[in-house]
Amino acid sequence: MKNNKAIIFVIIGIIAVSIGIITVSNQESKIMEVEDTLNKELNPDEKEILKIQENLDEIERINLENEYSPKPREWITSGPFQIDRSEYVLGEKIFIRIGGLNYDEKGQITFLRPLNSTHYSVYWTIPFDGATKSAFNYYLEPQLSKTKGYCTVDDFIGDWRVVFRGTDYKNLEFKITEEMLPGTEENYQSVC
Repeated sequence: MKNNKAIIFVIIGIIAVSIGIITVSNQESKIMEVEDTLNKELNPDEKEILKIQENLDEIERINLENEYSPKPREWITSGPFQIDRSEYVLGEKIFIRIGGLNYDEKGQITFLRPLNSTHYSVYWTIPFDGATKSAFNYYLEPQLSKTKGYCTVDDFIGDWRVVFRGTDYKNLEFKITEEMLPGTEENYQSVC
């Protein structure tokens, strides 16, 4: 009986060693495949190096063409009303900040776009009421609209005015230039 137990232990040992050898040999072959792949990626041939450099040069060229930095904020003020700049490029948002309205101040902030050198047209109106809110902020981005008749960028370029209807505050003025915020060109394709 002891001999049978010894034989069983020997057989189990042989099977365990065989499984261990098979497992180790399979792992080694997988490691070699990974190492070969890594060596190939780490040692690209000359054509691959030239292609990578061409792609990097193209990216750098596009970045230089699209280099843009917004003008610093100036905060042009009329009473409790402020706009952040005197000049914008197409695609930039116009930021208006209202703070410290008196309780009895009520009216409209009206953005007037230029029609020509002497005439303007209402582009956007924002109501305000000091009894409801004494302070708030608003962003405005002129956008083309076939239904509103804003067909091309020419409808936005020029000297704009901001009028505060219902108050005695002086008008604010700003300019929208022909330049375009990089990445917004698609938004300013003619729509009419």
